[in-house]
Amino acid sequence: MKKIVSLVLAIAMLLAILPNIAAMAEGEKTTLKVVSWDVYSGSAAWHAAIKDGFEAAYPNVEIEYVDLVSGNEYATVAGVQLAGGDTSDVYFIKEIPQIQQWSDQGFLANLDELVAEVDLSGLMGMENNLRASDGLLYALPFRSDFWVMFYNKDIFNAAGVPYPTNDWTWAEYVEIAEQLTQGEGIDKVYGTYHHTWLSAAVNWAVCDGVYTFGDGNYDPLKYFYEMIQELEDAGACMEYSEIRALGIGYRDMIYGGDTAMLPMGTWLVGGMINEKAAGTFDFDWSFASVPHKDDIAAKSTFGNLTGVSINKNATNPDVAWEFVKWLSGEEGAKAIAAVGTRPAYVSDAVVAAYSSVVGFPTDATALDALLPNMVSIEVPPGAKVPELMTIVNQEHSLIMTDEVTIDEGIASMNERAAEVMAD
Repeated sequence: MKKIVSLVLAIAMLLAILPNIAAMAEGEKTTLKVVSWDVYSGSAAWHAAIKDGFEAAYPNVEIEYVDLVSGNEYATVAGVQLAGGDTSDVYFIKEIPQIQQWSDQGFLANLDELVAEVDLSGLMGMENNLRASDGLLYALPFRSDFWVMFYNKDIFNAAGVPYPTNDWTWAEYVEIAEQLTQGEGIDKVYGTYHHTWLSAAVNWAVCDGVYTFGDGNYDPLKYFYEMIQELEDAGACMEYSEIRALGIGYRDMIYGGDTAMLPMGTWLVGGMINEKAAGTFDFDWSFASVPHKDDIAAKSTFGNLTGVSINKNATNPDVAWEFVKWLSGEEGAKAIAAVGTRPAYVSDAVVAAYSSVVGFPTDATALDALLPNMVSIEVPPGAKVPELMTIVNQEHSLIMTDEVTIDEGIASMNERAAEVMAD
């Protein structure tokens, strides 16, 4: 009897694995669908690096990207797609508040049990910034970007203005921007450019490492709104309304030589390297630490983590986890570092891969700027943060288009936020 049972079990096991054996023999591949943004942009070469690296490590898996809209619309469009029951396997997390929203809506798989057997020490604890308010982990970071000041060396040289250092104030920044502004009309070169995002205008308020947008008080933003207004009034920075009306992108401004300076995240490093190599522009460039207020330490900045999550309705959850594990680990980090994208995972091998990319600035200021003294999280996690950020962004647009004064806009932010905080 025991022999019969054993034989039946053996046959059952054989039947179970025969499809996999046949698939391997026939060279069939599992298609892993990964949802992201700007997949085919020349400034986002990290997508191709991820695909090539993972497929080399897992030859029976093929990455198929689902390229959604770019910019701030990604979270909205991706959320609608998830709400419709989408079965794509992996979703990249562009901004931390997405985790709270999507976990509340039951869209994301919990990763706590999976990561229990994985060494996350190379993430330096950054994964905890991707926990939702329930304390659970729904994503792992694979990119860790922070803001620096990109600049066109040729424009500085022509104006006889010294390059930025890693210890300069916002007041000095405004003065330099005004010195570098030249020309009129279509020939005008601006001293600096602040994109339309909230982050490009006033998120510098979080650089003290204490204040956050989850506090519900937005008085600290006033200093930076007034600074942007001063730059626009002086003609040293293109006006917000004009940027919106013309649909201008920040890459257009820096690649086209239309601005001397551009505060932006380190994600642009790879784009600058690749676009110069492609002949999009030929000027010399570099970057420095962003300026600081008088009472804030030099080399203080803010940043954001780009995360990778598994769709709760994923077609291939097991393969999706292998992808998440690989991408957030050292091998995935080395893959994206090799194209000038700053990974979340930290190791000597990763740092070497990042700083040795052909075309990466080699001046001492840029290399030193890679080691900030403080990197504050741009927008913290929290159950009420998504609603608070909606309020702040709405009022931001009204302030920047002069529909309300700075004081009126901030007062409205505070009043509306107080209602949210009281619920």
